[in-house]
Amino acid sequence: MPVIDADDIAHDVVKIGQPALLEIKEYFGDKLIHADGSLNRQALREIVFTDPQQKVKLEAIVHPRVFAVMIDRMTQIDSPYCILSIPLLFETDKTGFVDRVLVVDCPVELQIERVGRRDDLTETRVRSIIDSQVSRDFRITHADDIIDNTLTARELAEHVKKLHNFYLSISAS
Repeated sequence: MPVIDADDIAHDVVKIGQPALLEIKEYFGDKLIHADGSLNRQALREIVFTDPQQKVKLEAIVHPRVFAVMIDRMTQIDSPYCILSIPLLFETDKTGFVDRVLVVDCPVELQIERVGRRDDLTETRVRSIIDSQVSRDFRITHADDIIDNTLTARELAEHVKKLHNFYLSISAS
């Protein structure tokens, strides 16, 4: 099934020469731009996760562009359903944008470990990012479907297969 990933699109809309990057530079200043003209994500992360007002401004620049691209890509899909990967679905109040909410879940401590390793971030920084999002309990409570991301690869594959078949069945009705 096609997957449209909001994080991938968010990276694309702030590439060199893109209007969002130019607006970020205009608002936040040159200190967020590397010598090659690319976005200094680490410096931006430090600003937006220490000052909530700056985070709101960044989101006002990036999120509308991300959702516009997502909508455009959705119109091009010829498939019974697609997955919209939107990590900030609840925070952006976009639950009406989807038919079902699937949450991929794991305990917070494991999430901290995985994100820290993936993005080379300190535990403190990862916790500040997590704290800026809705809680795990909120996500689970508001999910239509949940994938337990602590399962073995085999168990995970079986669960995903069942969900896929379920999604195919409801997309046909």
